[in-house]
Amino acid sequence: MSDPKFLTIHALRIKGFAKTEVVAEIARHDVRVVEQHLLELQQEGHVQFREARALWQLTAEGRTAHAHALAGDVSALDLDTFSAAYQSFLGLNEQFKHLCGEWQLRDGQTNDHTDAGYDAGVIARLVQLNEQAQPIVARLGDTFPRFAGYAPRLAETCQRVVDGETKMLTGVMCGSYHDVWMELHEDLILTQGIDRAKEGSF
Repeated sequence: MSDPKFLTIHALRIKGFAKTEVVAEIARHDVRVVEQHLLELQQEGHVQFREARALWQLTAEGRTAHAHALAGDVSALDLDTFSAAYQSFLGLNEQFKHLCGEWQLRDGQTNDHTDAGYDAGVIARLVQLNEQAQPIVARLGDTFPRFAGYAPRLAETCQRVVDGETKMLTGVMCGSYHDVWMELHEDLILTQGIDRAKEGSF
C-alpha cells in the first residue's frame, strides 16, 4: 500500500496545480488529512500555495522529492503485468480522443449542442467506451491499489453525462470524464517512467 502522504504529493504531481479538495479526491483522502499533508509539505519546501486562485503546486524541490518517493512506491510493482493493462488502455485512449473531438466539433465547426440527436449519439459512444474501460481500469487497481479509485470515478462521471450534465464530458478542471481520464493517463505514465513525448501518447 502507498504511503498516505505520498498519495497527496502524487495527486498534486498528477494535476500540476489543484485546489485542496481536488487533491483529496485523487488521493482518496479526507480533505482535513490532505490539508495537514499540504501544510507539512509546504514547511518542507515541497509545495507552494497560490493565494490568488487558492491552488497548490509542487516546487522544484517537491518534484525531486516526489520522484524519489515514487521510485520507492513502485519498487514492488510487477511492471510487466501492469504494462499489459496499459497497452489496452492506450487503444481506448485513441478512441476517447476521437470521441472528444466529435463532441467539441461537428463538420469542422464548433458543436453548439443544439442537435440533441447528434449529442445523444456521442454520449452513447461514451457509455460504450466506459463499459470497455471499466474492466481494464479495475484490473489496474487490482494490480496496484493506488489505482483503485479511477474505475468508480469514471463510472460516476459517465453517469452524470448521461443524466444531462453535458459539461462533465470534456469540461476542464471540473472533474469531468476527460479530467479523470487525463489524471489516469498521467498516473500511468508517471508510474511506469514513460517519456510521454517519445511514446507520442497524448
